[in-house]
Amino acid sequence: MYRKILTAVNEHLNSEVTARYALNLARVCEAKLYLCFIAEKGQPFTSLDRAEEAIKRIFIEAEQMDIEVETITETGDPARKIGEIVRHEGIDIAFAATRREDVERRFYAGTVARRLSLNLPCSIALVRVVHIGRIHPREILVPLKARVNHVEERAYFTAKIAQAFGSEVFLFHATKPISKFFHGELHLTPLEWEKKLPEDISHYMEHMRRYKIIHDGRLVPGMAGKTIAIEAFSKRHDLIIMGASQRSLLSSILKGNPVEEVLKDTPCDLIILRPRHENT
Repeated sequence: MYRKILTAVNEHLNSEVTARYALNLARVCEAKLYLCFIAEKGQPFTSLDRAEEAIKRIFIEAEQMDIEVETITETGDPARKIGEIVRHEGIDIAFAATRREDVERRFYAGTVARRLSLNLPCSIALVRVVHIGRIHPREILVPLKARVNHVEERAYFTAKIAQAFGSEVFLFHATKPISKFFHGELHLTPLEWEKKLPEDISHYMEHMRRYKIIHDGRLVPGMAGKTIAIEAFSKRHDLIIMGASQRSLLSSILKGNPVEEVLKDTPCDLIILRPRHENT
């Protein structure tokens, strides 16, 4: 599914961490990796030097892993230039680190991250780095709504990230509270849990089994955004992978969504996947 993977690198350390997620995905997918640096007008030379050094480090690691790798350096508006590169090279998925502005104000509201999410013709993985240096997640939390768009790609992406790091996957579905939940969390056997799942989540789990990824699931009542952050914190997960459709990104401008809440409160690294590949 992913044959060409692009990752945007700049002078900030979080972009280099993000690039290593892309690097490891390229390794397990046997994909070509594109390292992209867009220098903005008036950027100081010290920033250019730091970005160049980061690209060199990633490039060397890619060669050591026998990954086909190419570097692209241009000058201009990052969102526009990345879009041009994605279209010209036929990129399947692009990685980009979220910036401080994405957390401090409304996510997707006039930020580079929002422009990339809405305008790129390929899939995009936006990465918020919380733990610098911890790039080997052992436990991945995957929150799922009742309706899951692009089930195949989302399962493929999660499975390949898990495969790259030898991670275990924990699927998590926050439901609306019902009477029996008032006495605490409902504990179910795996068979009981699957019987109560929405159809799309069941399909997601089928893909996990097909990819032979160790996974478990929990069904808990609560508000999605806050419950996800609490789950990640209490169970000490290392990475959260969330999906975001274009429709949800647009609606977030007006009223926000769980992705924004988790972005602000996540206790661990977070990947927001906006999938583009249709189910086969």
